[in-house]
Amino acid sequence: MYFSLIICTYLRPEPLFKLLESLEKQILYPNQVLIIDGSTNSDTEILLQKNNFLNLTYFKVNAEDRGLTKQRNFGISKVNSDSEIICFLDDDTVLEPEYFSEIIKTFQNDEAVGGVGGVAINENRWKIQEEGVDYNKKKYYLFEQYFYPEGLRNIARNYLCLASNLGPGKMPLYSHGRTCGFPLTGKTYEVDLLIGMSMSFRRNVFNEIKFSKFFEGYGLYEDADYSLRALKFGKNVVNTNAKLNHFHDPSGRPNQFKYGKMVVRNGWYVWRIKNSNPEFKDFFKWHAITILLTMIRFSNILTEKEKKAAITETFGRIIGWWSLLLNKPKMI
Repeated sequence: MYFSLIICTYLRPEPLFKLLESLEKQILYPNQVLIIDGSTNSDTEILLQKNNFLNLTYFKVNAEDRGLTKQRNFGISKVNSDSEIICFLDDDTVLEPEYFSEIIKTFQNDEAVGGVGGVAINENRWKIQEEGVDYNKKKYYLFEQYFYPEGLRNIARNYLCLASNLGPGKMPLYSHGRTCGFPLTGKTYEVDLLIGMSMSFRRNVFNEIKFSKFFEGYGLYEDADYSLRALKFGKNVVNTNAKLNHFHDPSGRPNQFKYGKMVVRNGWYVWRIKNSNPEFKDFFKWHAITILLTMIRFSNILTEKEKKAAITETFGRIIGWWSLLLNKPKMI
């Protein structure tokens, strides 16, 4: 299958270079690689001029096309007409050699699949269950002979009966799904949500929908929004054999206040994409979980070294929540 890769980048030349080095080691190499650079300096452009990568085309966008959502849509417009699959990777990922061969194989094996995602192995905390051990289900999530140690936010939700009632990658009607991913079983699992660091869709999906203008700017949760809307055109799956590493480079991110505000407002928007007319119990749970997570983030002032970041993000979440009473996001 002819496939294209789009990498949107912003002020991350070194992480991008590491990704491109791992791309050269792929068993199956993309027919087209598009770098869409929104950087405000020339460091990335200079680095790519000094190094030749197969099938790579570089685009430096101006201010009007800068931002993850705009850059993704810009990249889609530059994809070759004969490309059957369009893939996206974050610029701070590093691939295992079989990544693209597994992604393409998944599309080839099931025509009903519209979107495919991979697994970040450096973030994978799943462990095999030990025989005879009685795992506390308030503190551990159990799945196919594996267990996942829950963080404070999920432990609190478990005790308060606010935990997701669905498996990983699925969004309940009150949103706030499980973010634990999947153990490395070698299987493929059907999901609602693909993560922007690693997601690929058939060309026909992009012919029907683009990334939403609502998320223009930093674009938090734009991947969730797109994944949910893409379900109209095929199922989304995660292939646990499509492996990569995700390093969450801090450069190019917004300040913590803006981030906290986006967590709430963008989270509300995505929830309404999933459930446009929530019942009272869904409404109550979404707000209860949002308040709980804000309180937990505030408690990080006592547990983390970056105390300023914790309190700044907390205030952003509070302002974001109160703003919903006066100015809810308009659905696009």
